[in-house]
Amino acid sequence: MPPAPLKMEGRVVVLQQRPPTLPPSAPSPDPRSGFDAASRTFHSLRPNVSLPLPDRPLSFLAYVLSLLPCPLPSHPALVDAATGHAISFADLLSRVRSLAAALRSRIGLAKGHVVFILAPAGLDVPALYLALLSIGAVISAANPASTPAEIAHLVSLSDPRIAFATSDSAGKLPRCVATVLLDSPRFRSLFDGDGEEVVEEEVEQSNVAVIQYSSGTTGMVKAAALSHRNFIAMVAGFHATRKPKAEVFLLGAPLFHSMGFFFLLKALALGETTVVMGGRGGVKQMLQAAERYRVTAMTAAPPVVVAMAKWPEPLDLEALEHITCGGAPLPEASAVRFMRRFPRVEIRQGYGSTEGGGISRMICKEECRRVRSAGRLSHNVEAMLVDNATGERLSIGQTGELWVRSPFVMLGYVGNEQANAITFDANGWLKTGDLCYFDEDGFLHVVGRLKELIKYKAYQVPPAELEHLLQCLPGIADAAVVPYPDEEAGQIPMALVVPQPGSNLSEIEIMDLIAKQVAPYKKIRKVVFTNYIPKTPSGKILRAALRNHAVFNSLSRL
Repeated sequence: MPPAPLKMEGRVVVLQQRPPTLPPSAPSPDPRSGFDAASRTFHSLRPNVSLPLPDRPLSFLAYVLSLLPCPLPSHPALVDAATGHAISFADLLSRVRSLAAALRSRIGLAKGHVVFILAPAGLDVPALYLALLSIGAVISAANPASTPAEIAHLVSLSDPRIAFATSDSAGKLPRCVATVLLDSPRFRSLFDGDGEEVVEEEVEQSNVAVIQYSSGTTGMVKAAALSHRNFIAMVAGFHATRKPKAEVFLLGAPLFHSMGFFFLLKALALGETTVVMGGRGGVKQMLQAAERYRVTAMTAAPPVVVAMAKWPEPLDLEALEHITCGGAPLPEASAVRFMRRFPRVEIRQGYGSTEGGGISRMICKEECRRVRSAGRLSHNVEAMLVDNATGERLSIGQTGELWVRSPFVMLGYVGNEQANAITFDANGWLKTGDLCYFDEDGFLHVVGRLKELIKYKAYQVPPAELEHLLQCLPGIADAAVVPYPDEEAGQIPMALVVPQPGSNLSEIEIMDLIAKQVAPYKKIRKVVFTNYIPKTPSGKILRAALRNHAVFNSLSRL
């Protein structure tokens, strides 16, 4: 069923309940691919993971406490990568209880209140997250590098009761938002306790836990509401496949980002030590932290993996066992180069979104060999591929828009029923906006974004497919493919190419090499050499910025 409407009532997020639909009949998926021919849906090849009954009151923090051993782990819960300062699990939970009581009694926060957080990573932020979750408040974290105008827009979407920021970031917040500075004596005093009674708040799993910001399938930034149950369900799968020995986990993703936020919660729930990078840590600082703290696992965006493979100095990463890589496609050539340098380290690629959670991932060395894929469907996830022109459900090897349904999927967009109607179908399927296909072994392959398709005559050309082929060519350091206006075809695929130093590849040679690998309508019909491809820190190509690219603009004026 589609999500229940979400709206703001007096700065409290309210979920208007709708009656549940009857569950579908049990599928009979193929054990190799996960495809059920009768319903034409794909199903996870992982064992189903049991979840708490949905009507049982349970906050995410309460679920974390149910997973942690007694006595609590003796190793640190959190370590500041820059200073080495560590907090034990016992101290962290003590700080969370004191802070939760103070947030309620002295700040006046209550269940459903939205709290905007604008701060770099630090050891106070995890305690603040957990304290807010424990009292049923709603976390809304944003990038402190955002502009005041961008932050004002996010604030207008979430309508927070209060904000937590730092001295450096507070000036970007609208003046109408009451603010507590994390680096102030006032905030430090909230940990004192002062004998304040800790009152347990009854939090339903369906209550909103977090508001995260996403452009979704429509391009405009929206406020996606995720529930306590969303995070409980995602953590449950990692708990079911955990190793006996706790990881030392380097969190390279920002804490305000959906990936960083989840992996922080996951690590705490599994009793792992989380090494937290500061807000200004680059690749060099990450690698130094990985060496210093003997990390066994880490998150890394594709640019970090690429940099590690090319790092000019020796690296002591003997303890490192696997890297979780996501946020953007990792070029196959870069993955192969990394594996040659670090043959013992698994690159666990995955695919997910703010709205859909962790949809697919790799969990073992055998799966990690499928470097062109995004892994297999996560536990308790079902999916289908839909032809965007006909609405037909597709089969193995056929490319279509990926629709998913799982306990990870968001509640919906706050105050935006139009976007909810576009994003969900009547049976609760989330339309991801991504073009994908499944191979015969159940591995998911992401081809590109539906809204980024190049319309060549009557054909649709996904840029990401051509970009992958370009990046595999010797002599090319990076590339992007964009639509270029053409009177006869409407649009043609044009490649912006960053050549490697000393490369002698010509425009014609590049077009010929790609033409041998694709159908005629997918051919690259124009090549322009450039010095850089604008990208986000996670490695996603900034396609909107390409419109302002100097090379593209000069061509447009011809």
